[in-house]
Amino acid sequence: MTDNKISSPYKSSGNSPFDKIVDRSGSGDLKHMALLPRWGRDDLLPLWVADMDFETPHFITDALKKRMEHSLFGYTVMPDEFWTSVINWIRSHHQWEVRREWMSFIPGIVKGIGMAVNIFTNPDEKVIIQPPVYHPFRLVPKGNRREVVYNPLRENNGTYEMDFDNLEKVADSKCRMLILCNPHNPAGICWDRETLVRLADFCKKRDILVISDEIHCDMALFGHKHIPFASVSEAARENSITFQAPTKTFNIAGIVSSYSIVPNEQIRTVFYHWLQANEMDEPTLFAPIATIAAFEHGEQWRREMLAYVEDNIRFVEDYCKKNMPAIRPWRPQASFLVWLDCRALGLSHEQLIDLFVDKAHLALNDGEMFGKEQGHGFMRLNVATPRTTLRKALRQLADAVKGIG
Repeated sequence: MTDNKISSPYKSSGNSPFDKIVDRSGSGDLKHMALLPRWGRDDLLPLWVADMDFETPHFITDALKKRMEHSLFGYTVMPDEFWTSVINWIRSHHQWEVRREWMSFIPGIVKGIGMAVNIFTNPDEKVIIQPPVYHPFRLVPKGNRREVVYNPLRENNGTYEMDFDNLEKVADSKCRMLILCNPHNPAGICWDRETLVRLADFCKKRDILVISDEIHCDMALFGHKHIPFASVSEAARENSITFQAPTKTFNIAGIVSSYSIVPNEQIRTVFYHWLQANEMDEPTLFAPIATIAAFEHGEQWRREMLAYVEDNIRFVEDYCKKNMPAIRPWRPQASFLVWLDCRALGLSHEQLIDLFVDKAHLALNDGEMFGKEQGHGFMRLNVATPRTTLRKALRQLADAVKGIG
């Protein structure tokens, strides 16, 4: 069993490898390349899209380099070590015994959600989401001509909880799927077992398939623990599709490597037949190499990265409290994304965007992207960046806030 407690060896001493400023120019990275088309200017400090400014760990790049030394890049097969490394990782980190036959490679979690929407719902049926939530949960069903039903999370003392009374009201007979964000993005919630069991019971009784996006599962913080949805009960196991990946944790989003876990044989047969028929279950050459390296050699790096992220979160909390108390960071229980509560500034949505973009020269995800009502007055900050970059961003924001009014 893996100890979830993290201790930082660095404590802002400046000797951390995560303090290194990496010049991403020439890499085609979305974080910088999208500034001009999305914000209309390219002079912004980007702390938005959820990848890290930290170097991909050497044990992954070394494994990729070793394969690159071979001059032939033809067709390959998925190595058995891929599945062994994934199963062992899930067992040791999440105490969940996953069987090989439950699993399949998928070419990305959002793509997996889109496939599931098309396979398991009809155009006249509905998909439930829980805003504020990762915006593709809304865009993917809508783009596939499914009606999206909203079951908003209920705010409670700097975090959210599920609103089962509302879920009871909105879940009619046309609702065939619920997309769960576990851990939650953007608020970083590790859902507790009681909540997941209750959700599983509700959905099983109404024949609503749960799609659990667990891409942030290996980044629990501050002593919290991720609980895989399908592990909590028979109802959850028999009525769910789980998506996981190493790509967020080990900063390899560009090397698409994701997998699905489907314990229910009937659901699995339908889903995996479609994947196989369309050759969507085959990885690119580098995906298994990077995944095996991450899961077999990455534990120490993961712990050090999370300790650094925790220190960055504390830094944001302290800085805001001292210099701009009207902005209140909600402490995440998982991942490197901080939900900034800016409502006390009293600004409209347009004014808040102007403050961050045109005054502070920062590019963050605005809260309304995750839910127009529930995200109003919030911004999402990515703190997976060197401390000096984070300090610069907060100084720019504090100066902009001082200029209000």
